[in-house]
Amino acid sequence: MTQRTQRKRVVQIPEELNLLSERVTGAAIEVHRALGPGMLERLYEDAFCHELALCGIPFQRQFAISLSYKGLELSGQRLDLLIDNVLVVELKATESVANNHLAQLVSYLRAGDYPLGLLLNFNVRVLRDGIHRRIYSQSTKLNPTSASSLPPSAPLRSS
Repeated sequence: MTQRTQRKRVVQIPEELNLLSERVTGAAIEVHRALGPGMLERLYEDAFCHELALCGIPFQRQFAISLSYKGLELSGQRLDLLIDNVLVVELKATESVANNHLAQLVSYLRAGDYPLGLLLNFNVRVLRDGIHRRIYSQSTKLNPTSASSLPPSAPLRSS
């Protein structure tokens, strides 16, 4: 076991968040089964948003986030999807997922204090091979000391 492996800690994800992640993954699988690989990312995003709406999963599309750098607000970043105010979903339709794609997802989690993120690459034969899950263990939404660490679900626009 390497030192890096020894330092990793197991993070408990609230059951509600795991269930939400499973529902979102199921919606993505449904889209992939219908469309298959090889389409434009924009088409997968349109179909995926439609599937989320059909499943009654609240989301915001192209959600703008800003970063603070030494008192300066930096804007211009957009999440592909923010699901129920806690789950970031980034969509790809690429030959392979690069480390910078995963780093971008983790940066979004940190910037928005979101506990969980999924990167879904639709350009694979079986979507299971295109699902990448990342946890932001320092998110205040994972704080085990609060009775309910997830914010209450609020209806989000699904534009």
